[in-house]
Amino acid sequence: MNRIILMGRLTRDPELRQTQSGTPVCSFTLAVDRRVGKDQELKADFIDCVSWNKAADFVKRYFVKGQMMAVEGRLQLRDWTDSDGHKRRNAEVVTDQVYFTGNKSERSAAEQDDGPVFDDIRDEDDDPPF
Repeated sequence: MNRIILMGRLTRDPELRQTQSGTPVCSFTLAVDRRVGKDQELKADFIDCVSWNKAADFVKRYFVKGQMMAVEGRLQLRDWTDSDGHKRRNAEVVTDQVYFTGNKSERSAAEQDDGPVFDDIRDEDDDPPF
């Protein structure tokens, strides 16, 4: 089973782009806290995430840097060769659902006069279009 649930803060504003076929895709990074050591000190992991289709538009429209959010999805590994011929690997979470978390005042800047806001969005397509 490949299922991931994360809650963290956006490290930067989400980046929305489109594939060559016009499918929206949004990339963002979450800073997710974890406790380590005897003192249970907080450390942050920075986890790359990607949303497709309606979820991509939703993330770009309603989320900004520093805002708390939760995502559900699956871990995906991508392998490629860079321009210098080195093999590279990247892990990212492909979201199925995206949720607002935190209080209303945290998200009010992104929501101003944009119409109704939903607490989560589900992507109808399970697979990315490639």
